[in-house]
Amino acid sequence: MGAGKDPSLKEIYLAGGCFWGVEEYFSLIPGVADVVSGYANGRSENPRYEEVCSSETGHAEAVRVMYDPSVISLKTLVEQLFAIIDPLSVNRQGNDVGVQYRTGVYYTDPADLPIIEDVFTDARRKLGAKPAVELAPLENFYRAEEYHQDYLKKNPGGYCHVDFSSLSSVRTEPQRAKESPDWSRYTRPREDELRAKLTAQQYAITQHAGTERAFSGEYDHHFERGIYVDVVTGQPLFSSSDKYDSGCGWPAFTHPIDETAITKRDDRSFGMHRIEVRSSAGDSHLGHVFHDGPAGSGGLRYCINSAALRFVPYEHLADEGYGEFAHAVEGE
Repeated sequence: MGAGKDPSLKEIYLAGGCFWGVEEYFSLIPGVADVVSGYANGRSENPRYEEVCSSETGHAEAVRVMYDPSVISLKTLVEQLFAIIDPLSVNRQGNDVGVQYRTGVYYTDPADLPIIEDVFTDARRKLGAKPAVELAPLENFYRAEEYHQDYLKKNPGGYCHVDFSSLSSVRTEPQRAKESPDWSRYTRPREDELRAKLTAQQYAITQHAGTERAFSGEYDHHFERGIYVDVVTGQPLFSSSDKYDSGCGWPAFTHPIDETAITKRDDRSFGMHRIEVRSSAGDSHLGHVFHDGPAGSGGLRYCINSAALRFVPYEHLADEGYGEFAHAVEGE
């Protein structure tokens, strides 16, 4: 139950119903280094899943979240738990009923308690009632069977009660330290102007969530210095400093220029479970984000359609009105 080999990481244990969706949700948050599904605060040692499901062991399905506090705060993580649960429901989340599906926050560092209590107090004020969410020290935690780990990655169409749309509200500590750009200047053209401006492929992808054929986009192997903007509105989205060759067949980035430049949505189309990425100003479909990116850069892979983007070379940024984003490229 220690914080692991990396002393820069901290841990918190969260119960939010079936751990399949909870694990996947928190694994997608920047600053989270590792998420493990397991059984917390029960009466027996090393319980099996079948024993936990009997409700006789008293364990809660929970996840251990290892995170970098310089990137994501404990307060934000606990707030995100409240965003994906029904905080007034007792022993039930989604279609799952039983004591093992109770909600809870279990801590190992007593210094974390005041931070967690602040979130609970705020939730009680907003709900007008005391949340039915446990708050207690971690007594025990046992890793669940291997087939439960990364379950939704292994089974994209698997059951999940979690709504992933609240991921778009996550704010990391670096983002809080600086002002986000003013995106109001980037507006979606009228429909007739949009159809005249875009090619048939650009329109199909950005407006109807289409996808270009793998390895066919002009930016797949493009690594010139500059930024990539929304082809619809011109909103800056990604920088060449965060682009890498993932081999997936589409342009891949580790981060957007600013987290507020994009929104994320739960996507269950085509029998898969994915997280869709859209531009925040024009609501253009861009692609999807996956959790198989470079570990040293946050572990995310933003897989983006070339046809949803327009490239602006570094030396043209000032001339095209993007001078304020030069720093994003100079970080290479």
